[in-house]
Amino acid sequence: MDLNNSSDEGLIVLYSNIIKELKKRNIIRTKNIIGDLGEYFAIKYYNENPGLPKLQAAPAGTQNVDAISRKGERYSIKSTSSKLTGIFYGLNDTDSTEEEKQKFEYVIIVIFNIDFELEKIIEINWEQFLRLKKWHKTMRGWNISINKKLIEDGNIIYSNKH
Repeated sequence: MDLNNSSDEGLIVLYSNIIKELKKRNIIRTKNIIGDLGEYFAIKYYNENPGLPKLQAAPAGTQNVDAISRKGERYSIKSTSSKLTGIFYGLNDTDSTEEEKQKFEYVIIVIFNIDFELEKIIEINWEQFLRLKKWHKTMRGWNISINKKLIEDGNIIYSNKH
């Protein structure tokens, strides 16, 4: 299909049809395409690879938890095509003196390039998350930088760089 010769309206209809088809196939659940694709690829990769926990999607709307292992371990999945993950909400503010209540056991970070091609899947545990998280004052939540420290400290589950 030559998209260059499609009208603007034709491209919009095509995009809408693709979204509907991705939802029908249970690849995405919402309009957060990169987030849903990350969850889809993470769960699919974990389930298809021996030695990794088998995951199932958490019920929609479950705060901070996107997947659950057969052992009951909770996974927060964040996807990005930039140098930062999305925001982790529902955690203590940066100036809180309360001990952080554990919300999940693991974070899976799914990194895409600008063409939505999977580049890396990195897993960190709760303790690593607490060390790596950074406060985003505008969003009033936490995120993680995609940097050398994350790559060194995290468990690289998948990388397209061989």
